[in-house]
Amino acid sequence: MSAAGESGREMRARAADLEQAAERATDPQERQRLKDKARQLKEQSEHAGGTGKRDIDPI
Repeated sequence: MSAAGESGREMRARAADLEQAAERATDPQERQRLKDKARQLKEQSEHAGGTGKRDIDPI
């Protein structure tokens, strides 16, 4: 990984993939596991050091 921002984007993309897989899952336990993993990745991506809206100076 060359930059923390890239890893954040990659985690968000993987989370989106997991959410799509959860929608297709027929087993309720598997669906919940995939949703939980997607949520964890989203949370990690928010803390990965990428610039979020709150990090940008409005001036």
